[in-house]
Amino acid sequence: MSAIVNLRVFRNFQQLVSFRPISNYPTSLGKTTEVQNVEGDDFRALDLFPNKSNNMRGNRRKTMYKKAAVPPPRSNKMPIDQDWPSVWPVARVFHPASVPLPLHQGWVEPGVTPPGKFANAELMKIPNFLHLTPPAIQRQCAALKKFCTKWPKELDTDEKIYHHFPLQITTSDYLHSSPTIRDARARIVTLQLKLSSLHLNSHAKDKLLRLVKERYDPVTDILTIVSERCPLRKQNVEYAMYLLNVLVSESWKTEPWENEKSEADMEKYVWEGSQSQRTLQQLLERMPGSEKDADLPEVIEQYSKSVTRFHNEGLLRLKP
Repeated sequence: MSAIVNLRVFRNFQQLVSFRPISNYPTSLGKTTEVQNVEGDDFRALDLFPNKSNNMRGNRRKTMYKKAAVPPPRSNKMPIDQDWPSVWPVARVFHPASVPLPLHQGWVEPGVTPPGKFANAELMKIPNFLHLTPPAIQRQCAALKKFCTKWPKELDTDEKIYHHFPLQITTSDYLHSSPTIRDARARIVTLQLKLSSLHLNSHAKDKLLRLVKERYDPVTDILTIVSERCPLRKQNVEYAMYLLNVLVSESWKTEPWENEKSEADMEKYVWEGSQSQRTLQQLLERMPGSEKDADLPEVIEQYSKSVTRFHNEGLLRLKP
């Protein structure tokens, strides 16, 4: 009786579960393994290298990451009468799609057209001035005009300008093929002025000339100070002005030992206070009627210049 019950249970279980051959299931040989269904009672074939067209997962990945269409350059849609300062307002790296010009850059063999503006690294290296076009400059000048004043009518000649503004500062700007527009030589500042504009006395002028040495040109009477120690141009301008102030202030100072100098200790001959001047003064005092001679001051001045030139230069040329 129990054997009949077990047989019925086994048949019911066989109807619910359909057994398949073990060889019909795929083996764990990799993700590319694929089992193909074969009609009939034959075993399924195991394909170790399936066709790429049957790989549905790869096809879905290609469909998901499909590249979008590249739009045409912006320069093709730019109107002729556009406001260019609004398109390129400030200095920036060259962008071919924003410049409606057929630019070429690069060296090639003779007879061959240079590379165009697209994918051209040479145009990106050099600094461009597309933001400084004539309309942009005119607009900027109009904006700055309200902060400017008119040029004084009295300063109509260079002599008057140098008289009221004796200080001259010279700087240099450099433009070269480089990713940056900065140049180390642009920090150098040259300050020039005429020594006569400082209104120094003989003592201060002599002391100043000994401090500046070869920076003074006696032919043009111009003092030149070059500053290049600081990394920025503004710092060098301030440093040059500081040097000028220190030189002038030190030249006006009189040290205690300077009053102890005698005529033999002087670096050059000076007529005022010299033994020759005292001797001439004593001689004129003993001469009767020397105060009434009108030509005497001119003769004394000419004599003082000749003696000073003889002691300092060693030459004395007499007029025939």
